[in-house]
Amino acid sequence: MISPARRLVIKFGSGILTRPGTAALDESQFARLTQAIAILRQQGHEVIVVTSGAVAAGLQPLGFAKRPEATSVLQACASVGQTRLMNKYATLLGACGLHVGQLLVTHGDFADPGRQQNFRNTLTSLLERGNVIPIINENDSVATEELRFGDNDTLSAGLAVIARADLLILFTSVDGLLPPGESEKIVETVPDIQEVLAFARDEKGEYSVGGMASKLRAVERAVTAGVETIIANGRRPEQIPDLVAGGGIGTRFLPSGRA
Repeated sequence: MISPARRLVIKFGSGILTRPGTAALDESQFARLTQAIAILRQQGHEVIVVTSGAVAAGLQPLGFAKRPEATSVLQACASVGQTRLMNKYATLLGACGLHVGQLLVTHGDFADPGRQQNFRNTLTSLLERGNVIPIINENDSVATEELRFGDNDTLSAGLAVIARADLLILFTSVDGLLPPGESEKIVETVPDIQEVLAFARDEKGEYSVGGMASKLRAVERAVTAGVETIIANGRRPEQIPDLVAGGGIGTRFLPSGRA
């Protein structure tokens, strides 16, 4: 089943863009993720990607075996890694006849009304082209919020609200939200985000900083503004079209309003 055309924001974290247990970008994973994006575009959906992974992509070129702690060094890794990251997207989406529009933003771009409007105008112009996938990342080489806290979860929610998206998908390393004491059976549908905020479990990895708590905070912001949100397993990219169509495996959070 193909759903009516929708505006989608899809967030890929570092943990699903790198090979498990390493900082190396996962070539096969990138190929599967970008193929799913191309399928969504063929179905008529507008697709906006929020990506992490710049720091992870810069670790090996700068000679790091593990993620460093110093913020300035993380920013240096992000500066080097961002070009490598975008080259992956551009090459693979280009093979599908799509172009990449890179936007590097900070939280200040969303807080200031003038900069927010400029961002929205650029995003709208890119989407109107039809064959361009906007790919957005925190400008980690100059900003530090996501380096320390959110792994782009908060950024994704803010973007979904500003873009007036129909659906936000946050990909992580698990199938969805697990209730307390449960290790396998996820919560499939959440009508009220307030009822599950205490369910958060921390699944941070060595090369990523966003856990379930940050995702639930992002979900709260999105659904409160009227954006349906899904948390699902990014290691199952073949199900992305199904998630958009209302199926797939994941936790679906129902919107509560429209800002």
